[in-house]
Amino acid sequence: VQLQASGGGLVQAGGSLRLSCAASGRTSSTYPMAWFRQTPGKEREFVAANTWSGGDTYYADSVKGRFTISRDNAKNTVYLQMNSLKPEDTAVYYCAARPPSYSPDTAYARYRYQWPDWGQGTLVTVSS
Repeated sequence: VQLQASGGGLVQAGGSLRLSCAASGRTSSTYPMAWFRQTPGKEREFVAANTWSGGDTYYADSVKGRFTISRDNAKNTVYLQMNSLKPEDTAVYYCAARPPSYSPDTAYARYRYQWPDWGQGTLVTVSS
């Protein structure tokens, strides 16, 4: 699966931004997808994920209630709506995908090595 992330930019604290990740590949619409983020010198951290139907969603505690992951399978695109942004949300955001048969279940796949397919990052900068 090939992934192309977009939508990053500069926003003031308290503002909103929506990231998009377009997937291509024969079975991409059946793949669970996720967003991770990374700042210099730190590990890439899990942000949010959803299953292929979009019915099951999972969030890191740090973004719960502020970020929403969704997908449009007709467009093979997953979104990350980010509201009430904070300076600590500043990072390069990456989208990721994994085959539905991968173990562990998507609900528990919170580590980079558990997601084999990655897009390029998109930079989000939140100013205070």
